[in-house]
Amino acid sequence: MSKKEEINVGRRDFFKKAGLGAGATAVAVTASQAGAVEAVAPQQKKSAGYSETDHVRKFYDLARF
Repeated sequence: MSKKEEINVGRRDFFKKAGLGAGATAVAVTASQAGAVEAVAPQQKKSAGYSETDHVRKFYDLARF
């Protein structure tokens, strides 16, 4: 193998390992936050959801939806 090919192989290995490390980090962060979200979720109020108010109806009329 030439010196240039050896450098490219090293770079490829680096990017493979960096990608695996980033994926493992994302999984670890998600797993650690899952417990925190479950503890906070019951305290949050549920929103009423979408509500079509007068100004929304006026927008729809003007936009011809």
